[in-house]
Amino acid sequence: MNIATKAKPHDRLATYLSEDMTAVGALIRERMASEHAPRIPEVTAHLVEAGGKRLRPMLTLAAARMCGYDGPYHVHLAATVEFIHTATLLHDDVVDESAQRRGRPTANLLWDNQSSVLVGDYLFARSFQLMTEPGSMRVMRILSNAAATIAEGEVLQLTAAQNLATDESVYLQVVRGKTAALFSAATGVGGVIADAPEDHVRALFDYGDALGVAFQIVDDLLDYRGQSDATGKNVGDDFRERKLTLPVIKAVAKADAEERAFWVRTIEKGRQEEGDLDTALGLLHRHDALMETEREARNWAEKARSALAPLPDHPVREMLSDLAEYVVSRIG
Repeated sequence: MNIATKAKPHDRLATYLSEDMTAVGALIRERMASEHAPRIPEVTAHLVEAGGKRLRPMLTLAAARMCGYDGPYHVHLAATVEFIHTATLLHDDVVDESAQRRGRPTANLLWDNQSSVLVGDYLFARSFQLMTEPGSMRVMRILSNAAATIAEGEVLQLTAAQNLATDESVYLQVVRGKTAALFSAATGVGGVIADAPEDHVRALFDYGDALGVAFQIVDDLLDYRGQSDATGKNVGDDFRERKLTLPVIKAVAKADAEERAFWVRTIEKGRQEEGDLDTALGLLHRHDALMETEREARNWAEKARSALAPLPDHPVREMLSDLAEYVVSRIG
């Protein structure tokens, strides 16, 4: 099937789940309110209303619906997932000293770092309140484990991102932590709340994990492909922020002494000069690092599609399969 002939899969999912997504939006607005600290809804609304696709909460709703759930609590879990995601974005932008998110100034730029960190903390606390409401210990375990894994992945990235000894296995551990953990939790809890068979829950976890890895690899690739509109970041941000992502890891593995000295200067020591980004791009092309990174992204997307096989025949299953294909189609 050629997905170019159809509406984008996340748009089709949004249409299919429109009633549920409206309920999620209403719950988010209700729970991000604060009687005593108006700064909280101000900062949160800036990010939540910025026009993001809300892919992660949609995955929770989609998984629950595909598994036949007809209760109210998939909405609470979807809002929980979005709060966790929004909290991590607020914290990430402070850590990365980012000035732009989804094409708009970041909260830390418009307000200050303290506001971003503390409002992020508030959203994490709200997410834990929300996840208790379905009364499922397993749901709470999955989502709380995801929150811990995300934080662990971010800390690991701090130490690994500027160390040329970081290899692909460590990179994958970072990606599984900071990105894929929330994708797999989002899909997994949808199956759990629907009381789906264990093999269906496992399939949903595996799908979310592989989709999250593919998603992050594509983002890291697009950073060097000149596609800022596809990521909401500025081109070359990862290089300027000295993040050792998969394309650079692959180039470093093949570097000669002179090339390695370049990577040491620009990534490990942070002494970047005019023209260094162009030099980096040249090295990535010379060693086929971008092409190999693209191949890995496509492999992970195919793993995601394959993971759906045990799940029931349902319109959502096709949309999720198409979504995995669409993630890598952003590469162009």
